[in-house]
Amino acid sequence: MDPLDRIDELIAMVEQARSVPMSRNNCMVDRGEMIAALDELRAELPADLRRAAALLEERDKIMEAGKREADRIISEGEAEHARLVSVNEITVSAEHEGARIIAEARAEAQRLRDEVDDYVDTALANFEQFLTRALASIERGRDKMHALREIGTFAGDEADRPLPF
Repeated sequence: MDPLDRIDELIAMVEQARSVPMSRNNCMVDRGEMIAALDELRAELPADLRRAAALLEERDKIMEAGKREADRIISEGEAEHARLVSVNEITVSAEHEGARIIAEARAEAQRLRDEVDDYVDTALANFEQFLTRALASIERGRDKMHALREIGTFAGDEADRPLPF
């Protein structure tokens, strides 16, 4: 029988016991019957107490194992978090470095374009001056040739003489 049922029986026995005359709280119970019931209860309690203690011990072990597992999971989570933060910091740093390198490359490309533009402009200006002088020289030569033709001094016997310009 379950120890709790046994305790319920003892309570019922005391409740059904005859009251002591002139007393509300005192009662008369059969001593032998009460001692026998308490002995049976005592005999059953150690096994149940051992089972309860074993269950409590098992519960404590399970809770400790759960706590260790939770601590392990938390530790792994913190390590993964730290790793991800580190990877994120590396990524952000790399993105900043990449942006800096691209900005420098663009600035260098613009500087080189400006230098090339200046060089080409200078070369074209020099070529323009050269062509302007050449055109002016050609124009002067043509003007001399027309002037000589008009005054008639350009004769065939003078073909052996060098040109005047």
